[in-house]
Amino acid sequence: MLNEAIPALHPRPERAAMPHIAIIGSGPAGYYTAEAAQKQWGDAARVDIFDRLPVPYGLIRSGVAPDHQSVKGVSRRYEAVAMSENVRFIGHVLVGQDVTVEELLGLYDAVVLATGAPADRKLDLPGADLGNVFGSAALVGWYNGHPDFAALAPDLSGSHAVVIGNGNVALDVARILAKTPNEFAGSDIVAHAREALSLSRLQGVTILGRRGPHQIAMTPKELGEMGHLSRATPRVDPADLPPEAEDATLEPGTRKSVQLLRGFAAAAPNMAQGGFPIHFTFYAAPHRLIGDESGHVRAIEVERTRLENGKAVGTGDYREIAADLIVSCIGYQTSPIPGVPYDEARGRFANDEGRIAPGLYCVGWARRGPSGTIGTNRPDGFAIIERIAQDLGDAANETGSQKTGRPGFDAIAAQRGIRIVTFRDWQKIDAAEVARAQGSAPREKFTDVDSMIGAAKQ
Repeated sequence: MLNEAIPALHPRPERAAMPHIAIIGSGPAGYYTAEAAQKQWGDAARVDIFDRLPVPYGLIRSGVAPDHQSVKGVSRRYEAVAMSENVRFIGHVLVGQDVTVEELLGLYDAVVLATGAPADRKLDLPGADLGNVFGSAALVGWYNGHPDFAALAPDLSGSHAVVIGNGNVALDVARILAKTPNEFAGSDIVAHAREALSLSRLQGVTILGRRGPHQIAMTPKELGEMGHLSRATPRVDPADLPPEAEDATLEPGTRKSVQLLRGFAAAAPNMAQGGFPIHFTFYAAPHRLIGDESGHVRAIEVERTRLENGKAVGTGDYREIAADLIVSCIGYQTSPIPGVPYDEARGRFANDEGRIAPGLYCVGWARRGPSGTIGTNRPDGFAIIERIAQDLGDAANETGSQKTGRPGFDAIAAQRGIRIVTFRDWQKIDAAEVARAQGSAPREKFTDVDSMIGAAKQ
């Protein structure tokens, strides 16, 4: 329930509990770190997982594509951790505002920042502030129902979209824009996005990459999906493909992806014109965005590039590509937290192998930047818990924690009137979303915090 069982102020330390761990962020990195704490200390550990939203799972809920339901199934593993007696979800608490990192350090033996990288890297180009230009975090958040982006309202009345980037997120965005309404069956795309896409007048998408096919970061599974869409057809210019013999030097995954691109290129001459083309355009570096009289984007100017030692170098050959909508998929960065050292250049917390300062750590994308898969966060979580155990040392193992931990935070929450959302509350929100589902959809998400809180009260 909300605000459940908050003790009196200034409780006495639970010396038998060892240790008290606060994890900020309830996505994959957060839950894998909690799982690692359980493996390290068993039932003796007390783990509190904080999130600013009333709902857990972070990237799984708001970042994974809504038509990739099998990927979202990993949340069942996190649920088993969350239901443990020594792990508690504390939702609807913004660290840095409702409670400071400094205060948490006074309450917990270790504070682990697992906030991910939820913010878009800035598209540093002339015209980037034009209308209908979005970062992928914003657009993906919009069709996934993240409260921060539910009101985004992209204009889909134009004929052509350009997606900047050559990774899986670019593929996700292009695929979602290209799908027909029937192709969203079984997905959890939210109603406002489903309706807007059903009325879309887009007729094609261009995916821009500043380098060539051998440098893509697209995995075979995701790239292969582009060849199985009902109306969309992937198109690759054969002239952009390196000699096939050079594929032998690639990593196996990249080699499979390039083979798929070769297949798309070979099929293009036999494809009827029209439909919904998805153009993979390589060796094209964005140079500037061009707007119309209303301040809405209408085109993107790109410069033809060539590769020199694996880097894209401009050739001075420029051209325009029509673009009524532009989505930048060029990477993410961690959002700063007051009082925590931040590495501006890398878009993550400044750290030494996950250690920021005494008692303060980071894990996952907040530590290493936006790289790797969901599963990459598991060994990362175990490594940071091992480091915390080493830092706490043998003396702490013998005497138990000297911090107040969970009761100490609950005292602050009671004093400040912080409205806590627990995992049991999330289960009520979850049940309400499932009950709202239409057709074959697994759920209809709430897209604003007040609705989530309302469902939790039921």
